[in-house]
Amino acid sequence: MTTRLDRITQQRLERLERIRSSGINPYPHRYHRTHTTQQAVALLKQQEESGQEMAQSVNVAGRITAIRKMGKASFFDLRDGTGKIQLLFRDIDKFGESQLQLFKDLDIGDFIGAEGDLLRTKTGEPTVSVAKFTLLAKSLQPLPEKWHGLSDVDTRFRQRYLDLISNPEVKKSFEIRSRIIAAIRQFLNQRGFIEVETPVLQPSAGGALAQPFITHYHALDHDFYLRIALELYLKRLIVGGFDKVYELCRTFRNEGVSTKHNPEFTMLESYEAYADYNDVMKMLEQMVSGVSRQVLGTDKVEFAGTVINFEPPWQRFDLREAIKKYSGIDFEKYLDADSLRAEMLKLNIEADPKKDRGRLLDELISTFVEPNLIQPTFLVDYPIEMSPLAKTKPGNDRIVERFEAFAGGMELANAFTELNDPVEQRKRFVQQHKERKPAEEVGEVIDEDFLLAMEYGMPPTGGLGVGIDRLVMLLTNKQSIREVILFPQLKEKP
Repeated sequence: MTTRLDRITQQRLERLERIRSSGINPYPHRYHRTHTTQQAVALLKQQEESGQEMAQSVNVAGRITAIRKMGKASFFDLRDGTGKIQLLFRDIDKFGESQLQLFKDLDIGDFIGAEGDLLRTKTGEPTVSVAKFTLLAKSLQPLPEKWHGLSDVDTRFRQRYLDLISNPEVKKSFEIRSRIIAAIRQFLNQRGFIEVETPVLQPSAGGALAQPFITHYHALDHDFYLRIALELYLKRLIVGGFDKVYELCRTFRNEGVSTKHNPEFTMLESYEAYADYNDVMKMLEQMVSGVSRQVLGTDKVEFAGTVINFEPPWQRFDLREAIKKYSGIDFEKYLDADSLRAEMLKLNIEADPKKDRGRLLDELISTFVEPNLIQPTFLVDYPIEMSPLAKTKPGNDRIVERFEAFAGGMELANAFTELNDPVEQRKRFVQQHKERKPAEEVGEVIDEDFLLAMEYGMPPTGGLGVGIDRLVMLLTNKQSIREVILFPQLKEKP
């Protein structure tokens, strides 16, 4: 059965063939555009303010997003990457037979170039009075819902190009994302950090507790892993003499998909020699507040109906006290996984028998503590089981100098005073490896090259990891991570 969409596509194919048969190339190689639509509107305003009587002529180009025919005059809306301007076609019969037929074969969605004088209509609309036009690309598919907006969520994410065409505010969000990332780079560069690149494919999955994606390196005949973290390679650079390094890149974890998680995400990791987690805390709150002010003009932003104030200093909350307050469990009374699991079950809290003590504590944080941390908050001082790469606090060998930053009820960043004792680091890796369940050991091996690098000596170092996608969510008031990733992972359609 032929659908309405099939009929529209067939009509457009017929128009395309008619255009070709008239000797016009419907997909020319280039077009000389003198002004963007934004520049043309600005030029018109300048012309009006100066009292200039002679109209300015411009060449603009973009996609037709609306067509309104009113007797002998027709009005088109033309949109490019900077904005929108109206085109006025007056007395189209005078354009000549070739241009007249081409005009009749234009559809919403086509790209055209238009040359003509700038004017403002009686309704106040900035307009180009078209003297000449050129077809630049024929659209064979109609725009969604006649340009009234694309609302189907699955279609929006699966066909992001339609989302960008139909919903200008979506494009604006991604422009803000780009400016956020540029501002982060500027902040770090000004502080003396050097941006570096480390391997995406790694012989072992290290630097975090996460399930990796596995691939096979044919040239080396060996399985490799898409990186789950940047830490172990960036620390090698601290050993090698770089005092301040950072990397902004895609990271991969073969785990769940939710409004806060995407298997492929953007991560910032930075390492600074001679610093500890207190220094990193100050840097993070300065960076986030500074980036927000630079990009948005304020460090107070609305997220999910609440105004979040990123102005430093952020509140600090001891992890033990936070878990005790929100779950009722004092984890210092339960020093192994079995006793902690038993206490969780007593309180009707789900406790996976496969999880070790560190992961059970992480479950308590994500379930009970995290949703309550709306204003920017540092949770500080974590059990050693949760942080095998962090230094212990002086006087307490069960607690490490680690913080996680939260805002809007979700984790934003993670940081350590980095462990730089190679003997202790090996002991912790071995212990962690023993405690992990067999089903969790995919890709997990002790990175001997990293340990060898540590034996050459690494200075005291403060390390930081920031989830860029979540930061963008907070600064653009988006409650789903898919709204800030151009092409999020989706299940294949059946």
